[in-house]
Amino acid sequence: MQSTQKTKRYQRKNGYVPMKQIITLILFFILFSLPQTVDAQSRVTGGLIRIAGPVAMVDTVSVWGEVRNAGRYLMPRGTTVAQMLSYANGPISYRTRETILDWSDIRIEVTISSYNVETGESDRQFFTFIYKEEFPIEMRQTHLRNDDIMTVEIKRKPVLRDYISVIAPSLSLVFSFWALYDRINR
Repeated sequence: MQSTQKTKRYQRKNGYVPMKQIITLILFFILFSLPQTVDAQSRVTGGLIRIAGPVAMVDTVSVWGEVRNAGRYLMPRGTTVAQMLSYANGPISYRTRETILDWSDIRIEVTISSYNVETGESDRQFFTFIYKEEFPIEMRQTHLRNDDIMTVEIKRKPVLRDYISVIAPSLSLVFSFWALYDRINR
């Protein structure tokens, strides 16, 4: 028993590292150096998100703004605006700590920017989708073209809480200065 304790002390003193610790460190580095998996869509080098199959005719479309998965997409030719919104996993939702805001007061504004190389002109198309209304047929019929840029913006009507969050700090500052001024003059 004493000889094993002396051996362990000698090993620690002389920098001997047990094999268990070495194996644990190697496994730790291997696990954390593995590439992370991407959910439903597969990423291609350069940050592209591939939607289309490898042999399909594809267009590249950039999706910017308030969507869950913004990025540059390789998608099948003939993809519509509504389908592209679905590929980007839809608009982000507004949530606060206390409540989930009512989606009926929110509208989505989609802008498609196209550049015509032959004429050197830019073209824009605007779509608005309000949750209370029927889904716009134009978003289902408009096909995206190669190198289009789709921007998504979510707008909502301000609620009382928004006004309070803007006004309350200002009022607090004014009353604090007023109280400080009052104390100094007494």
